[in-house]
Amino acid sequence: MGKLTVRALRVVLVVVLVGTVLVQAGLVWALVSGNDPEDGSIPLTSLRVITVLGMVSVQVALVCVWRLVAMVRRGTVFSHNAFKYVDVLIGAIVAAALVWFAVTAVNAPGQREDPGVTGIMAGVGVAILGVALIVHVLRMLLTQAVTRNAEAAQMQTELDEVI
Repeated sequence: MGKLTVRALRVVLVVVLVGTVLVQAGLVWALVSGNDPEDGSIPLTSLRVITVLGMVSVQVALVCVWRLVAMVRRGTVFSHNAFKYVDVLIGAIVAAALVWFAVTAVNAPGQREDPGVTGIMAGVGVAILGVALIVHVLRMLLTQAVTRNAEAAQMQTELDEVI
């Protein structure tokens, strides 16, 4: 992975991380201070809590991607250490999907006239779960690469002994 690609990705990760922290701070402030009373159309308090939880799952995913990029840059991604970050990343994506389903459930009663919105939102949740499945498949490919790397190292050791 090139230096420019790594730097660009890290800039994006930092911008998203800072953005999520600012959103969380604003939501927590609104929850604590009570400055934004609910108008009754949507239960804002529950949506705020769900959003804060969703931001946590995004932040966890960002940290895992950061660590994996660092491993790629050092050339150590094909090791057993990478699995913990990939597993946590998969968990964070599944958590984000569950949070999205919670938002869909909270929003559904307000969509009685247009239930298609709820269906679309549920479809987005399924798509998020699909991303988790894609990352799981990539994890299986990482497993194969780590296994092949270990086999190659073993063969190299045996070849060195013969020579």
